[in-house]
Amino acid sequence: MSLHTEALEGGFANPVLGAQATFRALMDAMSRPGTIHTIGGDANPPHPVGVAQGAVALTLADHDTTVWLSPALAHETVKGWVGFHTGAEIVASSAHARFAFLAAGEPIPDFHGFAPGSQDYPDRSATLVIELPALSGGPEFVARGPGIKDSTVITAQGLPADFLRRWATNRAFFPLGLDIVFTAGSDLMALPRSTDLQALGG
Repeated sequence: MSLHTEALEGGFANPVLGAQATFRALMDAMSRPGTIHTIGGDANPPHPVGVAQGAVALTLADHDTTVWLSPALAHETVKGWVGFHTGAEIVASSAHARFAFLAAGEPIPDFHGFAPGSQDYPDRSATLVIELPALSGGPEFVARGPGIKDSTVITAQGLPADFLRRWATNRAFFPLGLDIVFTAGSDLMALPRSTDLQALGG
């Protein structure tokens, strides 16, 4: 299969239904942080983009949004796939991106490299869509905040050792700050900027 053909294929078989289903899953995930949602296999993005990560790109990105791709994703096939199926502008600087997509196993850049929004427009912040090895089986973090009854435990694998420190700094800027969607294969989980994270027992 040529790079050109691979970039043209792999979108939603039914763009309207696929985007609607993914959007519902995203909204449910954002309103209930820490819950895991499975996306149907309708999208078939090019390697190394995961199914859920690709579905999020197809659903949220459009010709009015800017997209940053991490080094492992910033090759011609993935850039061509995102551009063809969404019309979004691929930007070289993470600071200019509304949506940033990161491949599994890559170092997660410091959050200060992404747009946190402004006092007048906090909604113009970046959303990071980060592929992880799995959304369970990792270190245990306790999450509290809007959408969570009492608390819930998040055990995503593949987060950097200083993630709690980074997240605390991000949350301190609320209502500014980044939102994160973690993906692993067909699964996704959201971490809105309003969510408080602590080490289990901390």
